[in-house]
Amino acid sequence: MSSTVLWIAVLVLGLLAILWPRGGLLARWRTLRRAARRERLEDALKVVHSHAHEGRPASAEDLASELRLGRSASSRLIGELRGQGLVEGRADALHLTPEGERWALQVVRAHRLWERYLAGDARLPLERVHREAHHKEHTLTPAEVDDLEIQLGYPDHDPHGDLIPPRSGELPRREATPLVEWPVNVPGVIVHLEDEPPIAYAQILAEGLDIGQTIRVLEKTQDRVAVSNGEREVRLAPAVARNVHLSPARELPAAQPGVVALSRFPDHAEAEVVAIDDRLQGYTRRRLLDLGLTPGTRLVPEMRNFLGDPRAYRIRGTLIALRREQADQIWVRPVGPIGGGSGKPGDAGSGNAIGVKKESVNDIQL
Repeated sequence: MSSTVLWIAVLVLGLLAILWPRGGLLARWRTLRRAARRERLEDALKVVHSHAHEGRPASAEDLASELRLGRSASSRLIGELRGQGLVEGRADALHLTPEGERWALQVVRAHRLWERYLAGDARLPLERVHREAHHKEHTLTPAEVDDLEIQLGYPDHDPHGDLIPPRSGELPRREATPLVEWPVNVPGVIVHLEDEPPIAYAQILAEGLDIGQTIRVLEKTQDRVAVSNGEREVRLAPAVARNVHLSPARELPAAQPGVVALSRFPDHAEAEVVAIDDRLQGYTRRRLLDLGLTPGTRLVPEMRNFLGDPRAYRIRGTLIALRREQADQIWVRPVGPIGGGSGKPGDAGSGNAIGVKKESVNDIQL
Protein backbone atom coordinates (compact mmCIF):
# COMPACT_ATOMS: atom_id res chain seq x y z
CA MET A 1 0.00 0.00 0.00
CA SER A 2 2.77 2.41 0.96
CA SER A 3 4.63 1.76 -2.32
CA THR A 4 1.46 2.51 -4.31
CA VAL A 5 1.02 5.81 -2.49
CA LEU A 6 4.66 6.60 -3.15
CA TRP A 7 4.29 5.92 -6.88
CA ILE A 8 1.14 8.04 -7.01
CA ALA A 9 2.95 10.87 -5.24
CA VAL A 10 5.87 10.64 -7.67
CA LEU A 11 3.45 10.63 -10.62
CA VAL A 12 1.61 13.68 -9.29
CA LEU A 13 4.85 15.56 -8.69
CA GLY A 14 6.06 14.63 -12.15
CA LEU A 15 2.85 15.88 -13.74
CA LEU A 16 3.09 19.09 -11.74
CA ALA A 17 6.69 19.59 -12.89
CA ILE A 18 5.52 19.22 -16.48
CA LEU A 19 2.13 20.95 -16.42
CA TRP A 20 2.63 23.69 -13.81
CA PRO A 21 1.21 26.82 -15.53
CA ARG A 22 4.21 29.12 -15.10
CA GLY A 23 7.26 27.15 -14.03
CA GLY A 24 6.53 23.74 -15.50
CA LEU A 25 8.52 22.12 -18.28
CA LEU A 26 5.65 22.49 -20.75
CA ALA A 27 5.29 26.20 -19.95
CA ARG A 28 9.03 26.71 -20.34
CA TRP A 29 9.02 24.83 -23.64
CA ARG A 30 6.21 27.02 -24.92
CA THR A 31 8.05 30.14 -23.79
CA LEU A 32 11.23 29.06 -25.55
CA ARG A 33 9.25 28.18 -28.66
CA ARG A 34 7.59 31.62 -28.73
CA ALA A 35 10.98 33.29 -28.22
CA ALA A 36 12.52 31.27 -31.06
CA ARG A 37 9.59 32.10 -33.34
CA ARG A 38 9.87 35.81 -32.52
CA GLU A 39 13.64 35.75 -33.10
CA ARG A 40 13.11 34.07 -36.49
CA LEU A 41 10.53 36.70 -37.51
CA GLU A 42 12.73 39.58 -36.38
CA ASP A 43 15.78 38.20 -38.17
CA ALA A 44 13.72 37.96 -41.35
CA LEU A 45 12.47 41.53 -40.95
CA LYS A 46 16.07 42.72 -40.57
CA VAL A 47 17.06 40.97 -43.81
CA VAL A 48 14.18 42.56 -45.76
CA HIS A 49 14.95 45.96 -44.19
CA SER A 50 18.66 45.70 -44.96
CA HIS A 51 17.98 44.94 -48.62
CA ALA A 52 15.48 47.79 -48.87
CA HIS A 53 17.99 50.20 -47.30
CA GLU A 54 20.48 49.15 -49.98
CA GLY A 55 17.91 49.87 -52.66
CA ARG A 56 17.04 46.31 -53.68
CA PRO A 57 14.12 44.12 -52.56
CA ALA A 58 14.76 40.89 -50.71
CA SER A 59 13.69 37.51 -52.07
CA ALA A 60 12.87 34.10 -50.65
CA GLU A 61 16.35 33.00 -51.71
CA ASP A 62 17.90 35.87 -49.75
CA LEU A 63 16.05 34.81 -46.61
CA ALA A 64 17.05 31.18 -47.11
CA SER A 65 20.71 32.11 -47.64
CA GLU A 66 21.13 34.69 -44.87
CA LEU A 67 19.08 32.83 -42.26
CA ARG A 68 20.40 29.39 -43.28
CA LEU A 69 16.98 27.96 -44.06
CA GLY A 70 15.78 25.44 -46.59
CA ARG A 71 13.43 26.56 -49.38
CA SER A 72 10.33 25.15 -47.73
CA ALA A 73 11.22 26.76 -44.38
CA SER A 74 11.83 30.08 -46.14
CA SER A 75 8.43 29.86 -47.86
CA ARG A 76 6.69 29.10 -44.57
CA LEU A 77 8.45 32.03 -42.92
CA ILE A 78 7.31 34.40 -45.68
CA GLY A 79 3.76 33.09 -45.26
CA GLU A 80 3.95 33.82 -41.56
CA LEU A 81 5.25 37.34 -42.19
CA ARG A 82 2.45 37.97 -44.67
CA GLY A 83 -0.12 36.53 -42.28
CA GLN A 84 0.90 39.07 -39.62
CA GLY A 85 0.83 41.93 -42.11
CA LEU A 86 4.59 42.55 -41.91
CA VAL A 87 5.62 42.03 -45.56
CA GLU A 88 3.97 42.22 -48.95
CA GLY A 89 4.93 41.60 -52.56
CA ARG A 90 6.04 38.59 -54.55
CA ALA A 91 8.48 36.02 -53.20
CA ASP A 92 11.23 37.51 -55.39
CA ALA A 93 10.49 41.13 -54.38
CA LEU A 94 9.50 41.40 -50.72
CA HIS A 95 8.72 44.77 -49.11
CA LEU A 96 8.00 45.73 -45.52
CA THR A 97 4.61 47.09 -44.61
CA PRO A 98 4.51 50.16 -42.32
CA GLU A 99 4.12 47.83 -39.32
CA GLY A 100 6.96 45.61 -40.56
CA GLU A 101 9.16 48.69 -41.04
CA ARG A 102 8.42 49.89 -37.50
CA TRP A 103 9.25 46.49 -36.02
CA ALA A 104 12.41 46.05 -38.09
CA LEU A 105 13.73 49.50 -37.10
CA GLN A 106 13.09 48.75 -33.44
CA VAL A 107 15.23 45.59 -33.68
CA VAL A 108 17.99 47.42 -35.58
CA ARG A 109 17.89 50.22 -32.99
CA ALA A 110 18.19 47.73 -30.10
CA HIS A 111 21.04 45.88 -31.82
CA ARG A 112 23.14 48.96 -32.57
CA LEU A 113 22.63 50.61 -29.19
CA TRP A 114 23.58 47.39 -27.42
CA GLU A 115 26.69 47.12 -29.62
CA ARG A 116 27.57 50.66 -28.58
CA TYR A 117 27.16 49.73 -24.92
CA LEU A 118 29.29 46.59 -25.27
CA ALA A 119 32.10 48.38 -27.12
CA GLY A 120 32.10 51.50 -24.94
CA ASP A 121 30.92 50.86 -21.40
CA ALA A 122 31.52 47.09 -21.23
CA ARG A 123 34.75 47.33 -23.29
CA LEU A 124 34.05 44.07 -25.06
CA PRO A 125 36.42 43.34 -27.99
CA LEU A 126 34.90 44.63 -31.22
CA GLU A 127 35.08 41.18 -32.78
CA ARG A 128 32.50 39.96 -30.25
CA VAL A 129 29.99 42.79 -30.02
CA HIS A 130 27.93 41.84 -33.10
CA ARG A 131 27.32 38.27 -31.97
CA GLU A 132 26.45 39.31 -28.41
CA ALA A 133 24.13 42.09 -29.62
CA HIS A 134 22.34 39.68 -31.96
CA HIS A 135 21.17 37.68 -28.94
CA LYS A 136 20.25 40.71 -26.84
CA GLU A 137 18.31 42.58 -29.53
CA HIS A 138 15.42 40.12 -29.31
CA THR A 139 14.91 40.52 -25.55
CA LEU A 140 15.09 44.30 -25.07
CA THR A 141 11.75 46.10 -24.79
CA PRO A 142 11.24 49.50 -26.49
CA ALA A 143 11.30 51.17 -23.06
CA GLU A 144 14.60 49.47 -22.18
CA VAL A 145 16.07 50.58 -25.51
CA ASP A 146 15.00 54.18 -24.86
CA ASP A 147 16.62 54.06 -21.41
CA LEU A 148 19.80 52.62 -22.91
CA GLU A 149 19.95 55.44 -25.46
CA ILE A 150 19.72 58.01 -22.65
CA GLN A 151 22.39 56.18 -20.63
CA LEU A 152 24.75 56.20 -23.62
CA GLY A 153 24.23 59.90 -24.31
CA TYR A 154 22.20 59.61 -27.52
CA PRO A 155 24.92 58.21 -29.82
CA ASP A 156 24.25 58.48 -33.55
CA HIS A 157 26.26 55.47 -34.75
CA ASP A 158 27.35 52.04 -33.57
CA PRO A 159 30.99 50.85 -33.27
CA HIS A 160 31.03 49.89 -36.97
CA GLY A 161 29.79 53.29 -38.11
CA ASP A 162 26.22 52.21 -38.87
CA LEU A 163 23.70 54.94 -38.03
CA ILE A 164 21.37 54.21 -35.10
CA PRO A 165 17.67 54.75 -35.86
CA PRO A 166 16.25 57.45 -33.58
CA ARG A 167 13.17 56.88 -31.48
CA SER A 168 11.04 58.51 -34.20
CA GLY A 169 11.90 55.58 -36.45
CA GLU A 170 13.56 57.05 -39.54
CA LEU A 171 16.95 55.69 -40.58
CA PRO A 172 18.92 58.31 -42.53
CA ARG A 173 21.28 57.27 -45.26
CA ARG A 174 25.00 57.86 -44.92
CA GLU A 175 26.86 58.52 -48.14
CA ALA A 176 30.11 56.53 -48.12
CA THR A 177 32.53 55.15 -50.68
CA PRO A 178 34.37 51.80 -50.45
CA LEU A 179 38.11 52.22 -49.95
CA VAL A 180 38.84 50.40 -53.22
CA GLU A 181 37.00 53.19 -55.08
CA TRP A 182 38.49 56.11 -53.14
CA PRO A 183 40.86 58.32 -55.17
CA VAL A 184 44.59 58.24 -54.51
CA ASN A 185 46.13 60.97 -52.33
CA VAL A 186 42.77 62.39 -51.21
CA PRO A 187 42.12 62.34 -47.43
CA GLY A 188 38.98 60.57 -46.27
CA VAL A 189 37.51 59.73 -42.89
CA ILE A 190 36.48 56.16 -42.06
CA VAL A 191 32.72 56.17 -41.39
CA HIS A 192 31.89 52.46 -41.64
CA LEU A 193 33.64 49.12 -41.16
CA GLU A 194 31.70 46.10 -42.41
CA ASP A 195 31.82 43.33 -39.79
CA GLU A 196 31.04 40.50 -42.21
CA PRO A 197 32.87 38.29 -42.92
CA PRO A 198 34.46 38.19 -39.45
CA ILE A 199 37.91 37.23 -40.75
CA ALA A 200 38.10 40.39 -42.89
CA TYR A 201 36.84 42.54 -40.01
CA ALA A 202 39.45 41.04 -37.67
CA GLN A 203 42.20 41.92 -40.15
CA ILE A 204 40.96 45.51 -40.44
CA LEU A 205 41.01 45.89 -36.65
CA ALA A 206 44.43 44.24 -36.41
CA GLU A 207 45.79 46.87 -38.79
CA GLY A 208 44.62 49.60 -36.41
CA LEU A 209 41.92 51.09 -38.66
CA ASP A 210 38.95 52.51 -36.77
CA ILE A 211 35.89 54.70 -37.13
CA GLY A 212 36.77 58.40 -37.26
CA GLN A 213 40.33 57.94 -38.53
CA THR A 214 41.44 60.10 -41.44
CA ILE A 215 43.47 58.15 -43.98
CA ARG A 216 44.95 58.72 -47.42
CA VAL A 217 45.25 56.16 -50.24
CA LEU A 218 48.89 55.87 -51.31
CA GLU A 219 48.59 53.19 -53.97
CA LYS A 220 46.00 50.92 -55.58
CA THR A 221 46.84 47.80 -57.57
CA GLN A 222 45.03 44.58 -58.42
CA ASP A 223 46.68 42.91 -55.44
CA ARG A 224 46.61 45.55 -52.71
CA VAL A 225 45.42 48.93 -51.47
CA ALA A 226 48.04 50.87 -49.49
CA VAL A 227 46.85 53.63 -47.14
CA SER A 228 48.40 55.85 -44.50
CA ASN A 229 46.88 57.29 -41.33
CA GLY A 230 49.72 59.80 -40.97
CA GLU A 231 51.77 57.55 -38.70
CA ARG A 232 52.05 54.21 -40.45
CA GLU A 233 51.28 52.52 -43.75
CA VAL A 234 48.66 49.78 -43.98
CA ARG A 235 48.24 47.34 -46.88
CA LEU A 236 45.00 45.50 -47.50
CA ALA A 237 43.81 43.04 -50.10
CA PRO A 238 41.11 44.60 -52.31
CA ALA A 239 38.49 42.17 -50.95
CA VAL A 240 39.23 43.40 -47.41
CA ALA A 241 39.55 47.07 -48.41
CA ARG A 242 36.04 46.90 -49.87
CA ASN A 243 34.74 46.58 -46.28
CA VAL A 244 36.18 49.98 -45.31
CA HIS A 245 33.98 52.96 -46.26
CA LEU A 246 35.05 56.60 -46.37
CA SER A 247 33.48 60.04 -46.53
CA PRO A 248 35.22 63.34 -47.35
CA ALA A 249 37.41 64.41 -44.44
CA ARG A 250 36.53 67.46 -42.43
CA GLU A 251 39.27 69.59 -40.91
CA LEU A 252 40.61 67.82 -37.85
CA PRO A 253 41.53 69.70 -34.67
CA ALA A 254 45.15 68.56 -35.15
CA ALA A 255 45.26 70.50 -38.42
CA GLN A 256 44.65 73.80 -36.61
CA PRO A 257 47.72 75.89 -35.69
CA GLY A 258 49.12 75.07 -32.26
CA VAL A 259 46.68 72.22 -31.52
CA VAL A 260 48.19 69.01 -30.10
CA ALA A 261 47.01 65.94 -28.23
CA LEU A 262 46.82 66.47 -24.47
CA SER A 263 49.22 63.56 -23.96
CA ARG A 264 51.96 65.59 -25.71
CA PHE A 265 51.40 68.80 -23.77
CA PRO A 266 54.21 69.77 -21.33
CA ASP A 267 53.84 69.71 -17.55
CA HIS A 268 52.82 72.86 -15.63
CA ALA A 269 51.74 74.76 -18.77
CA GLU A 270 48.17 75.93 -19.18
CA ALA A 271 46.11 74.48 -22.02
CA GLU A 272 42.66 75.08 -23.42
CA VAL A 273 40.48 72.23 -24.62
CA VAL A 274 39.65 72.43 -28.32
CA ALA A 275 37.74 69.17 -28.81
CA ILE A 276 37.35 65.57 -27.69
CA ASP A 277 38.00 63.17 -30.54
CA ASP A 278 34.91 61.43 -31.93
CA ARG A 279 36.61 58.07 -31.37
CA LEU A 280 36.41 58.51 -27.59
CA GLN A 281 32.92 57.28 -26.77
CA GLY A 282 30.84 55.60 -24.10
CA TYR A 283 31.21 56.08 -20.36
CA THR A 284 34.63 57.76 -20.55
CA ARG A 285 33.42 60.48 -22.93
CA ARG A 286 30.34 61.17 -20.82
CA ARG A 287 32.44 61.27 -17.65
CA LEU A 288 34.89 63.74 -19.17
CA LEU A 289 32.07 65.99 -20.30
CA ASP A 290 30.46 65.79 -16.85
CA LEU A 291 33.77 66.90 -15.32
CA GLY A 292 33.79 69.98 -17.55
CA LEU A 293 36.20 68.88 -20.28
CA THR A 294 34.35 70.87 -22.91
CA PRO A 295 35.74 73.24 -25.56
CA GLY A 296 37.18 76.31 -23.83
CA THR A 297 37.95 74.62 -20.51
CA ARG A 298 41.44 75.35 -19.19
CA LEU A 299 43.62 72.76 -17.50
CA VAL A 300 47.19 72.15 -16.34
CA PRO A 301 49.18 68.88 -16.49
CA GLU A 302 50.64 68.61 -12.99
CA MET A 303 52.22 65.25 -12.21
CA ARG A 304 53.02 61.78 -13.51
CA ASN A 305 53.60 58.51 -11.75
CA PHE A 306 57.07 57.01 -11.96
CA LEU A 307 56.11 55.11 -15.13
CA GLY A 308 54.65 58.22 -16.78
CA ASP A 309 51.13 56.81 -17.12
CA PRO A 310 48.55 57.77 -15.96
CA ARG A 311 49.13 61.51 -15.70
CA ALA A 312 47.34 63.97 -13.42
CA TYR A 313 45.67 67.12 -14.77
CA ARG A 314 44.16 69.94 -12.72
CA ILE A 315 40.73 70.70 -14.16
CA ARG A 316 38.37 73.13 -12.43
CA GLY A 317 40.24 72.76 -9.15
CA THR A 318 40.38 68.97 -9.11
CA LEU A 319 43.16 66.56 -10.03
CA ILE A 320 42.00 64.02 -12.58
CA ALA A 321 44.15 61.08 -13.69
CA LEU A 322 43.94 60.18 -17.39
CA ARG A 323 45.60 57.30 -19.18
CA ARG A 324 47.73 58.13 -22.20
CA GLU A 325 45.24 56.48 -24.56
CA GLN A 326 42.54 58.85 -23.27
CA ALA A 327 44.72 61.97 -23.37
CA ASP A 328 45.69 61.06 -26.94
CA GLN A 329 42.11 61.82 -27.95
CA ILE A 330 41.73 65.19 -26.25
CA TRP A 331 42.90 68.11 -28.41
CA VAL A 332 44.24 71.26 -26.72
CA ARG A 333 46.08 74.46 -27.54
CA PRO A 334 48.45 76.44 -25.27
CA VAL A 335 47.23 79.49 -23.38
CA GLY A 336 50.08 81.94 -23.74
CA PRO A 337 53.72 80.99 -24.36
CA ILE A 338 54.66 77.51 -23.18
CA GLY A 339 57.29 77.72 -20.46
CA GLY A 340 56.46 81.32 -19.71
CA GLY A 341 54.39 80.64 -16.58
CA SER A 342 55.47 80.25 -13.04
CA GLY A 343 55.84 76.51 -13.37
CA LYS A 344 54.05 75.98 -10.07
CA PRO A 345 51.57 73.17 -9.91
CA GLY A 346 48.04 74.51 -10.22
CA ASP A 347 49.14 77.96 -11.53
CA ALA A 348 46.90 77.93 -14.60
CA GLY A 349 46.36 81.62 -14.89
CA SER A 350 42.59 81.19 -14.45
CA GLY A 351 40.14 81.32 -11.57
CA ASN A 352 39.44 77.61 -11.72
CA ALA A 353 42.92 76.67 -10.52
CA ILE A 354 43.39 79.27 -7.79
CA GLY A 355 42.84 78.71 -4.09
CA VAL A 356 41.98 75.02 -4.25
CA LYS A 357 43.06 72.41 -1.77
CA LYS A 358 45.62 69.78 -2.78
CA GLU A 359 43.76 66.56 -3.61
CA SER A 360 45.25 63.16 -4.15
CA VAL A 361 45.75 62.12 -7.74
CA ASN A 362 43.48 59.19 -6.93
CA ASP A 363 40.51 61.47 -6.19
CA ILE A 364 39.13 60.88 -9.70
CA GLN A 365 40.61 58.42 -12.13
CA LEU A 366 38.92 57.41 -15.38
